[in-house]
This record gives sequence, structure tokens and C-alpha cells, in this order.
Amino acid sequence: MTTDWLTLKAGRDAWLQVQEQGLKADDIGLLLGASGGPKWFVLQGLDKYLFGEFFSQRTRPLDMLGTSAGAWRFASLGQADPIAASDLFCRLYRTQTYSPKPDVREITDEAIKLLHEYIPDDVVPQILQQDKFRHHWIVTRCRGLTAHNGKRQMAGLLGSAAANAVNRRLLGKFYDRVIFHHPQSDVRFAQGWQDIPTSLAPLRDDNFKSALLATGSIPMVLEGVRDIPGAPPGMYRDGGITDYHFDLDFSQVDGLVLYPHFYHQVVPGWFDKSLKWRRTKGAQWPNVIFMSPSPEFIASLPYGKIPDRTDFAKLSVEDRFKYWQQAVDQGQRMADQLREWITSGEIKRKIQLWT
Repeated sequence: MTTDWLTLKAGRDAWLQVQEQGLKADDIGLLLGASGGPKWFVLQGLDKYLFGEFFSQRTRPLDMLGTSAGAWRFASLGQADPIAASDLFCRLYRTQTYSPKPDVREITDEAIKLLHEYIPDDVVPQILQQDKFRHHWIVTRCRGLTAHNGKRQMAGLLGSAAANAVNRRLLGKFYDRVIFHHPQSDVRFAQGWQDIPTSLAPLRDDNFKSALLATGSIPMVLEGVRDIPGAPPGMYRDGGITDYHFDLDFSQVDGLVLYPHFYHQVVPGWFDKSLKWRRTKGAQWPNVIFMSPSPEFIASLPYGKIPDRTDFAKLSVEDRFKYWQQAVDQGQRMADQLREWITSGEIKRKIQLWT
């Protein structure tokens, strides 16, 4: 009996559409990519299949929405060779090394170095001038104590975590959501997103890399990015603070939403990780197709888990490099299985109704 390495779930509208006609590239209106650091390694095989094969058949532009690692993954799209770009990002990220006790400055410098290698300056106009793949990144604009560094930032984080535990909307007292978007996108799918104060800023040659750096700037781990050109002044940090795995209204998306994810649950915001009752479900997302590694896939990995940031401290450099490479290699199983299910029509049987 063949092992299912991939779990597919869909909200009711998406599930019915797949039952009727399978899944085609032009069915997808929005591609989602979540925060999560090195957890994304298990998805690289899926990314390469989607970037280089599945979406190559599209006849209309594809919108993408990412935060943190999700936004960085998607920055491969729009480049001349997205597969080579994805492989480069994977290698650079996978082989990062630090001193035994790196400080915020060292980690930030390494992120900046990686960014410039992954996306040279001459690549930015190439990405922005094409219209096949339209980038949208959520970046968090911090207010009050959260805009500071050190102990004051920590106090702001604790205060916003407490407020979030009462109601996610209270995050709006501490943060704004800023959507940096492709210059040719009208960001129609985000109409009505005011659960947290939300504003738009077009991506440009002079802010593309700053915005990408900012959406991955984890509080207390990396330095924030101040005063990004073309956006409201202030301190910008990780987009996952407000939108870790997303809890947004996608009813205005023109088509289905495809969400390759590394986790079997959807945690709305960064502060919701410990709030087990706060998860986004298929009933809220009728047009979303959600894919994640199956329990059997997770069990097959070294250590029986997907990579995460704690591996930097828990593993030797040699063991971490080996483990992360194995996670990337084994992720190809999910890509091969998805390809087979789509091309054979088996996806109709494999996809579950997500309630």
C-alpha cells in the first residue's frame, strides 16, 4: 500500500470545485506562504514543482501573499530562473553559521548578507517589471514600546501578547499591518482587512529588499528596519507578529487560494501559538486548498519532526546541515505525490473536506 506523504484539505467551495474538475493552474488566484523559519525546508520540493512546472501553465497573473519565510520563498518567482533561485535560497539558508553566542547584530548582518546573495540589486527591477507573479508581503509596523529595542521592546511584546490573549483585534493598539505589493496589483483580495489597521505600500526598486528583510525580522532576534521608503515612517518587523499563518478574509480572491503549509494547523498570529483554541479552520476559508505533510511524512524525518530554529542551539553544525538537507530531500516525496494526484485526477479522492 502506497504511503500518503501529503495531506490535502479544502473548504467547501474549493472541495466541490476539485470534485467537479480536478485542479488546474488557472484555478488558483492566490498563493499563501506562512512564517516559520527553517520549517519551510520540507516544502521546497513542493515549491519547485509549483514554481517551475504547475504554474508555468498559467495564462493569467498569480497573486502571492507571504510573511517572513513565506515571502522570502516567493521572492524566487519573477526571477529569470525561479528553480535556481529557490535552490540558491535553500542552500544559503541551510548553511548559515554563527558564533557560539550570536547577538542581534550578528544575526541581522548574516540575514542582510543572505539577502544580497539571493537577490542581487539587478534582479529587483526584473521581478517588479514582470506581471506573471505579483508579490504581496505583510510587514508589521510597530508602535509604542514595540518600536524600541532591548528591554522596552520586550515590555511591549509582553503587553501586546496579553492584549492578544483577550482579543486579536487589540493587536491594533500596538501594530499596523502594512501590505507591500507588486506595482501592478490593486490588492483587491485584501478589501475589508481592518481587524488590525492596514495600509498599502507599492514595492519599488528602492524598498523591495528593505521590505523583504523587514518581514523576516523576528523581534528580539533581528534588528527591525526603520523608515522603509514609500511606506509610513516607523519601525518595521516580522509580518508574522500579526499574521503568522493568517486569519484573513479571502472571499475577494478571484479564484481558489492554494496554501502549501508545513504544519497541520493554522495559527493566526505569532502570539497565538500557545492559545490552542485559536486556530483558523476550513469553515472560515471555503475557497482555500490546504496542503501539509502527513503524520507519516513527519515520522519519517530525522528526529521525527520538521526543522525549526531551535536546531541552531540543539545540534552541532555538521548534524544540523545533514538533518536540514535530509528534510529538503524527503520533501520531494510530497511534490512527486502531488504531481501524480493532479495529473491522474486522483486528487479528487485524496482531498478531504475541511470543516
